Amino acid sequence: MTEAITADQTGADQPLLAKRTSKRWLITAALTTAIVVLPVLSVIILALFPEENIWPHLLDTTLPRYLTTTLKLMVGVALITLTIGLATAWAVTMCEFPGRRFFEWAMLLPFAVPAYVIAYVYTSLLDYAGPVQTTLREWFGWRNATDYWFPEIRSLEGATLMIGLVLYPYVYLLARAAFLEQSPSLFAVSRSLGHSALSTFFRVVLPIARPAVAVGLSLVLMETLNDFGTVDFFAVQTLTAGLFDTWMNLGNLGGAAQIATTMLTFVVILVTLERYSRRKQQQFAARDNREPIRRFTMSFPRQLICVAVCALPVIFGFLLPAITLGQYAWEYFDESWNTDFIRNTLNSLFLSGTAALTTLIIGVTLAYSRRLHNTRGMQIMMRLSSLGYAMPGAVLAVGVIVPLAAFDNRVDSIMRDTFGVSSGLLLSGSAFALIFAYTVRFLAVSAGSVESALQKITPSMDMASRSLGHTPGQTLVKVHLPMLRGTLITAALVVFVDVMKELPATLILRPFNFETLATYVYQFASDEQLARSALPALIIVLAGIIPIILMSKSISGTRSIS
Repeated sequence: MTEAITADQTGADQPLLAKRTSKRWLITAALTTAIVVLPVLSVIILALFPEENIWPHLLDTTLPRYLTTTLKLMVGVALITLTIGLATAWAVTMCEFPGRRFFEWAMLLPFAVPAYVIAYVYTSLLDYAGPVQTTLREWFGWRNATDYWFPEIRSLEGATLMIGLVLYPYVYLLARAAFLEQSPSLFAVSRSLGHSALSTFFRVVLPIARPAVAVGLSLVLMETLNDFGTVDFFAVQTLTAGLFDTWMNLGNLGGAAQIATTMLTFVVILVTLERYSRRKQQQFAARDNREPIRRFTMSFPRQLICVAVCALPVIFGFLLPAITLGQYAWEYFDESWNTDFIRNTLNSLFLSGTAALTTLIIGVTLAYSRRLHNTRGMQIMMRLSSLGYAMPGAVLAVGVIVPLAAFDNRVDSIMRDTFGVSSGLLLSGSAFALIFAYTVRFLAVSAGSVESALQKITPSMDMASRSLGHTPGQTLVKVHLPMLRGTLITAALVVFVDVMKELPATLILRPFNFETLATYVYQFASDEQLARSALPALIIVLAGIIPIILMSKSISGTRSIS
């Protein structure tokens, strides 16, 4: 009788225990979101209440120039990425030409090259003392720069081209995915009405793909706003360059926060415009969107045009820079392979690996919490936790340094008053600040990937696990994580590579005498020593190729070919 009562009580307690455990996930998600949002709030508060308000001075002097240059850069990059991304996505998806299967994934290769690396390479090739101008002077007998005209690579136009060459894959990736999901019957109806392939693209395909293209373009513009290495090397005065100058050279953190707030305003405008552009659009999957695609057959000259359209971005955005870096790395290998290179490589591997693991853990926590509590509040928390991805690295660095420095100063004050010793910079002067910034910046990558994958797992799996007496945590470990293994690996690789390339936040937050491959490349290139920066730059490029291949395979597998 006693055993029966005990069993009944245990059974009655199980729903209560499960409810308490579920609430713990919700509380954990709320605390995590609050920590992630903290840098954004820190930037805004510091901008509103700076120790020294230089906002009027910025408005009267440098801010208009920063704003104008930034807008010009963003417009130019948008035009380049839209032109290349849409043209190549349409060609590899709907046109049959030699090398199409190769270009399907090769178009993503420039993704692996950071914009600042490609800027260093082309400056070395196209400068007055570079091989291109030197060869031209030898061929035509020119003696100096006054004898001929050559475009200046270190300019706003040069920076626009460099950034556009490595960011167009954002538009290509999302546009191609949207093209693959469209119904073949739409193309057939358009062609039956007498429209050419080009007319079909502009009248039918592009309007349907507009939401995906808008998302890709917004990512391009946010990455353009984030860029520092290219604009700094080319002396282009954008908002990011102004933030560095105000903080590092003028020593005014409040003024830097005010510029950072201006950059955040840009981000808010971009996100708002992207959502506004598709506010009235509601699309549903067509019944025949899984049928094989019937590609357009073209004449030989048009096939050659398609080959050229796809080959040129790959050649100038990846192949030429990779060959140049490889040549320099080979020639200067003995100088480059030293203890500094090995130490900085290990630093990059440590930071990238730790950040990837941290973002995965937090991303799984947030995504699974939403699965347990799919409420309006939880949806808002997921969006707030993704704010970091939209924040430029320099802005994020300002937001991270403020609360961490305040914590360090408070602890130091307590230690001095209590024990008469200084605790120093515990968090703001350590690798913790970098990992925290990376986690906030790239959390959206892991959380979004895991959330999308979890939505594909039927809720009956959770019910079956819970009926066997498993808690939500046990269900996650025993049921969901094994099913999410591929998604987790892909998300970790993407974060790993993004951290390897990240420059602005690393430059600001790295501890004293602590370098990564990105800052190592930046220092040598800034000193006009591209040859010595070639090997670490090549490592960064090679590391980015793996997730590119994975992404291409995942997209290509969504649709069969006819």
